[in-house]
Amino acid sequence: MSWIREGELNLIERISANVLKAGPIPKHVAIIMDGNRRYARKRHVERHEGHSQGFEKLAETLRWCLQLDIREVTVYAFSIENFKRSKEEVDGLMELAKQKFTRLLDEQENLEKHGVCIRVLGDLTLLPLDLQEGIAKAVVATKTHNRCFLNVCFAYTSRHEIAGAVREMAWGVEQGMIRPSDVSEDLLSQCLYSSNSPNPDLLIRTSGEVRLSDFLLWQTSYSCLVFQSVLWPEYSFWNLCEAIIQYQLNHRSLQKAREHHRENQALQQLEADRSCVAELLQHHGNGTPVDAQSRQEALRSYTASREERVRHFLGALLHKRDTFFTDLCSPAVVA
Repeated sequence: MSWIREGELNLIERISANVLKAGPIPKHVAIIMDGNRRYARKRHVERHEGHSQGFEKLAETLRWCLQLDIREVTVYAFSIENFKRSKEEVDGLMELAKQKFTRLLDEQENLEKHGVCIRVLGDLTLLPLDLQEGIAKAVVATKTHNRCFLNVCFAYTSRHEIAGAVREMAWGVEQGMIRPSDVSEDLLSQCLYSSNSPNPDLLIRTSGEVRLSDFLLWQTSYSCLVFQSVLWPEYSFWNLCEAIIQYQLNHRSLQKAREHHRENQALQQLEADRSCVAELLQHHGNGTPVDAQSRQEALRSYTASREERVRHFLGALLHKRDTFFTDLCSPAVVA
């Protein structure tokens, strides 16, 4: 089964898609693909078959997204919490993932044609080594593609991701690349697995569950959340259209909330920079009053130096993460 199904929409679907595209279309959609196991029970088949059908539905949904001009999709494929399931089910999911990432390497031409970049977000060290290597090869092979993006959250929970981002900032402070005063909400966002992506505009959860299950908690604060009762393997083009309509109905209020949040972030950063500058001037000025022009020049200088420290740190963090994938792709060195 291909990662992206070839095919066109039928006439009614094309007309509906064109009507939808007359309004705002989400650039980034996140999906909690829930209901595979219930689908298997409903159809009286093995759980493994339910998960396989779920992957096929993902391939079909990616085609719909491309045809609706949705250029980024993030899916919750495997939670860290899923390791608590039976060994048989976990082993089956690991084997299915290995097969699919191996298949991805066999269809690079199709992915290149569509310009699909595959990213895998999560703590991959929790996975079997052969699966880590397969994932790394897929990520590296599609890294330069930039027309559309599929982010697969695997061995992932949002709390684990946020805790990891805090550890990365602590590492940056420990290495002397950034100062404790450089730590901010914006910097934490840039240390998340999803730092290369805009926050989702729309989050969809299937199967009737009305919770986020530790998925993208930080990133979806200002996203439209749509909960649908359909089981994931039974998801249809019309279910996706319904979710997009919900997004369009709420688009204006979501945009206002995001803009307000961005403005507040900028003000908070400015106040933090001013506080640091005041402390530095007091420390170095021996109590001598400083005029407004000197304070403004000091603020500009401090802001520029902070931004440079943060750029250097984020570059080092990106290099560390890229190295993790490239090392997995390299042949093992035998001593």
